[in-house]
Amino acid sequence: MLKTKIYNLEAKEIGELQLDKRIFGVKINEPVVQQVVEAHLANRRQVLAHTKQIGEVRGGGKKPWRQKGTGRARHGSIRSPLWKGGSVTFGPTKDRNFAKKVNQKMKQKALFMVLSDKFNENKLTVLEDFNLTTRKTKDLLSAISKFNLKDKKIIIGIDKKDSNMQEASKNLKTVKVMPIASFNVYSLLNFDNLFLTKKAVEAISKHFNKIKSS
Repeated sequence: MLKTKIYNLEAKEIGELQLDKRIFGVKINEPVVQQVVEAHLANRRQVLAHTKQIGEVRGGGKKPWRQKGTGRARHGSIRSPLWKGGSVTFGPTKDRNFAKKVNQKMKQKALFMVLSDKFNENKLTVLEDFNLTTRKTKDLLSAISKFNLKDKKIIIGIDKKDSNMQEASKNLKTVKVMPIASFNVYSLLNFDNLFLTKKAVEAISKHFNKIKSS
């Protein structure tokens, strides 16, 4: 049975919460996590570099000079890769596809592994609630500061969108507020500590109730 402490926004322990073992008690398999992260990065990669193929270069419809009798090498078009301003041989094109497929079950297993790792490394903090009455960044930072996590990057998982929380955190590089439905392995690994509200922990179990961990 997995249990963790519950804290209030004053960083005081107020109780305990039982965690779902199939989500927070999963054995880490690093190759699986790595594969999911690589796919995530590949799928968000943008294809920017593009060199023109011979059919895309403007002009060059007319033969530059006659085939014979000029003493020069024969050419059929100034769109040839041999000409300045012509096409490019074997250059990068916008048709490249870097996407990698990973099935949903593997993604969620990797997510469970990362959540389990946060719990095992004492980097998971469960809060009774995290309601901000304002949208001020200083109020959010004031609440977090009580947990003595200076210089740590923190991701706060909530059960549903909260405009106050998201507005207060939008200009912060070290704090990210994210509904649990948007959780992904890359984001969780990119932050040192994870805060979850009690409702978010319950929502995670419900959200992933069809996935069995092995």
